[in-house]
Order: sequence, then structure tokens, then C-alpha cells
Amino acid sequence: MDFDLEAFLPYRLNRAAECVSLRFAAEYRGRYDMTRPEWRTLAALGAKGRMTATEIGAHSAMHKTKVSRAVRALEERRWLRRQVDEADRRIEHLELTAAGRRIHAEMVVLARRYEEELATLLGDGIRALEAGLSAVETAMIGRRPA
Repeated sequence: MDFDLEAFLPYRLNRAAECVSLRFAAEYRGRYDMTRPEWRTLAALGAKGRMTATEIGAHSAMHKTKVSRAVRALEERRWLRRQVDEADRRIEHLELTAAGRRIHAEMVVLARRYEEELATLLGDGIRALEAGLSAVETAMIGRRPA
């Protein structure tokens, strides 16, 4: 049975996302020596404020070990602080420090600039892509594999 991997939608979506993500990763890695999990953790906290590691993992679709390593690295840079939950000491609330918020603000500028670059590269196709992504997200997010 023939199977054209290059035409398989999940493969194409993953490949496209990886290309876009790697190109942006080169920007923040070069400027801040930051990994993708660190960027995603910083971005989640910058966008949502105080969160637990579990919430960051769910928000960013990252495994708990990646989140844990990213949290540790951001804490070592003094961009993040932990606070133990008084009601349940197994839970730690995470939030950005003033330095972390400053880096996040710089990263937002970098991200917006990159998004503009992508829009220029894609031209009129950007609207179709955004509509298609919205359709995929609406149909798939929140549904568990059978």
C-alpha cells in the first residue's frame, strides 16, 4: 500500500511548526542563550502570571521534566521565583521576578518582530493559514486520542 508521507497532514503540520519554531529559537538562543522549554516557560508566566509547573506544562504542551529543567534554569538566572503553597506544600507557585519580567518584555518585542517577518514571507497566505490553524485548534484541542 502506497503512503505519501509528504502529503500526510500531521507530518506537514509538524514539519512546518518545527521550521517556524527553530527559526525563532535561533533568535532567542543567540540573544539570551535560552532553550525552547525555557522560552515557553518564560512566555507562559509572562502571559498568565503566577502558575504552577503543572499549569505551565498543560499550557505549553511540555512534559513535566522539561518544565522542571526550565524552571530550574530560569530560577538560576534569577528570572523566576518559587513560592510554596501554604495549604498544600507539595505545590509551588512560580512567577517572574522583576528581571524576568524585563526579559519577557524584550522577548515580546522579539516575538512580534518575528511574527511580522513571517507575515511578510507568507504575504496574503497568512490569513488563510490563521483560519486553517483556528479550524484545527477548534476541532482538535481538548480531544483526547482514542
